[in-house]
Amino acid sequence: MKNVVLNAFAESATVKQQFAREHADRIVQVAKLIATAFRDGHKVLLFGNGGSATDATHLAAEFVGRYKRERAPLPAIALVTDIAAITAIANDYGFDELFARQVRAHGQKGDVAIAISTSGNSPNVLKGVDAARACGLTTIGWTGGTGGKLAGLVEYPFVVPSTVTARIQESHITLGHVLCELIEEQLLGKAS
Repeated sequence: MKNVVLNAFAESATVKQQFAREHADRIVQVAKLIATAFRDGHKVLLFGNGGSATDATHLAAEFVGRYKRERAPLPAIALVTDIAAITAIANDYGFDELFARQVRAHGQKGDVAIAISTSGNSPNVLKGVDAARACGLTTIGWTGGTGGKLAGLVEYPFVVPSTVTARIQESHITLGHVLCELIEEQLLGKAS
């Protein structure tokens, strides 16, 4: 059993290191882009299913609350938390419309959409990206494996080099934390 533990942690670290090497420049670019959006009065919309939904809520909370530094709240909305809207949309329009309808309701030109899907092929996430593009939002996608359809739909794709859902999600939450740190630095200056 100990070997299972050691192997899982080693695999996670290896995937994250490869991901960081492949995406470091884009991570910095996107952190600057999101910080500028916040500075200009725009918001971030995050969405995904299952574990990706919890990543969306986790990161929205980091922006609205704080990550490491005391600061004003930053406007971020996870589109997976309003159970009344979720059930009404799913019932009346179908589950595939879940995020698209909310993006059209809350998104405005200049906002940022972060779509999260480990496969990159979740129909409701893809439709949410389509809606975001139509509304003039900057689109960012977090996925894994080959990137699925999501990687080709967004302006800024982040594809984790793994097909193991757990490893993909572990990299996604690390990406989110790194973005939070960089965005706070952009908005507040370097910590002393």
